[in-house]
Amino acid sequence: MTEEAFSQAARAYGDTIYRIAYHALKNRADAEDVMQTVLLRLFESGKEFDSEDHLKHWLLRVAVNESRKALRSFWRRNAVPLEEWRDGPVLEDPDRADLFRAVMGLEAKYRLSIYLFYYEGCTVAETAAALRAKPSTVQTWLLRARARLRKELAVEDGKEETGYV
Repeated sequence: MTEEAFSQAARAYGDTIYRIAYHALKNRADAEDVMQTVLLRLFESGKEFDSEDHLKHWLLRVAVNESRKALRSFWRRNAVPLEEWRDGPVLEDPDRADLFRAVMGLEAKYRLSIYLFYYEGCTVAETAAALRAKPSTVQTWLLRARARLRKELAVEDGKEETGYV
């Protein structure tokens, strides 16, 4: 991979890599580390990609793997968690802030599937490939995540929840 191609890929996908890591790790510093690691792996790999989609899929897969590796690390497992909501994005619209807090409160598999599907515009198949899951599993995760978000946001609004999911 040429330096120009690397620079273009870093500009195009750096923010996406960061957001995937942030959704997985809930920590700005760890997300930045993962982004740096993914871009370093891209630079060192020297791979030539068949298409832009192939490059994007490779970067998503590496970002998810590096995020999982960070979650399994010794230091993360043995650290005392600190409230780091202050590191989150500042959202001026209270509805969006509530939605952001609700999404960040989901389990990692639900949070990542929601992020990839809705925010990055990946298809179910692309999301499944990035998360190394079956498409039917991703559809189930999306269904459950939407139900949990609906329930959480209904409770915050003080509305009664209907029997439908």
